[in-house]
Parts: sequence; structure tokens; C-alpha cells
Amino acid sequence: MSTKANAGRSPRPITGRTVLLYFVSFFGVIFAVNFYMVRVAVSSFSGVETESAYKAGLSFKNDVAAAHAQDALHWTVEAALQHGDAPGIVITARDAEGQALMGLLPEIRLAHPTDKRRDVPLEVVELSPGRFRSVTPMPEGQWDLVIGLNRDEETVFRSKSRIVL
Repeated sequence: MSTKANAGRSPRPITGRTVLLYFVSFFGVIFAVNFYMVRVAVSSFSGVETESAYKAGLSFKNDVAAAHAQDALHWTVEAALQHGDAPGIVITARDAEGQALMGLLPEIRLAHPTDKRRDVPLEVVELSPGRFRSVTPMPEGQWDLVIGLNRDEETVFRSKSRIVL
């Protein structure tokens, strides 16, 4: 069955040059897409969680000692998410007897679970002794809430918990 357009035309022969052109074009497209994907992957996430695993390993003993010292204090530190007109996180810190802790400087941040570059430090105000509220707008998503309570330039309490905003 032939049409008028194809009636006088003979089929085009497949030559070595045509096969080479198709072959090079096919792998050229594959190479270009792979190059683009690798570039996007490397620029969006480096894959490095700690800058120096060796130094992190050396400080492990200090971290364990700080955790034992923190447990010995028997403090209760609670974080609550406030909704409404002024959303924020309210942190309440109490000692073993239930008394509000005074003289603490909080360092609170939302740590992104996979990319340290997206961490958000939260500015806080002290509502009353041992009670703090974040005033920084918080982005939605899944975050690690990192609470550090400092006294005289020393971190006396540290916690990390996963939250969803």
C-alpha cells in the first residue's frame, strides 16, 4: 500500500555514518542528563554530617560526661507548641523540686534533619524565670528542636527532639 508522497521515493539506506550519529547522540544525551543530575545532587547536599569524624570521636567522652551530669540534676525541661495569633514554642525549665530555674540563657534552634545549612536559630524572650518563648517565625516541616540552656558560658542542659510544624 503506497501513498502519492511515498510513491516515487526509495527507502533511505542505513549507513555506518547514520548509525554512528545515532549512537553518539544517544550517549551524548545520557551523559548530559547524568552530568546535570550529579551537579544538582552535589550542590544541594554535600552528604557531610560532621566536619571531622576524628574530632567528633575525641569529644565523645566529654559528651558522655555532660549527659551524666545533666541526668544527675533531675531537671524537667518541657517544650510546648503554641498555636493561634502568635505561634511559637514555649520552654519551661524546673529543677528537681519543681522550682523555676533562674539565670539561664537559652539557645534554641530548629535543626533540619538532613541539611545543616537550613537550620533556623530561634530568638527567645523570657516570660518569667525558667519560662521562655520563641519569637522567630518558624517554617513548616519536620525539624529537630535543639534546646541548650547555658549558665556562665557553660551548657548545663541540652536536648534534641523531632517535631513537625
